[in-house]
Amino acid sequence: QVQLVESGGGLVQAGGSLRLSCAASGRTFSSSAMGWFRQAPGKEREFLAEISWSGSSTYYADSVKGRFTISRDNAKNTVYLQMNSLKPGDTAVYFCAAAKVAFVYYPVTPRDFGSWGLGTQVTVSS
Repeated sequence: QVQLVESGGGLVQAGGSLRLSCAASGRTFSSSAMGWFRQAPGKEREFLAEISWSGSSTYYADSVKGRFTISRDNAKNTVYLQMNSLKPGDTAVYFCAAAKVAFVYYPVTPRDFGSWGLGTQVTVSS
């Protein structure tokens, strides 16, 4: 089991940037794919980005492709989500998650991830 803690959320104006971090503890972090999801009020949890255990492969949802970048530092047990060109529609609680495998192939769903953080709020004002 991997324990996850997100940080870096906050309030930002449209067009701005934020960098989310997810600190992990547990023996399996470096062998697990990691993902970022978000959930807005009244909506289902939405997949955003995934990175393989080594960091060599990434996959993005169309809604964030070209604006968000996922990365990881296995030496620091941390995964990041760099978010640029933020829009009010990006407002949500953002979660990181650890997969049960080294890489999750399409389609990526929350069920593919066995460990979750508590989330960090991102609010984008217009």
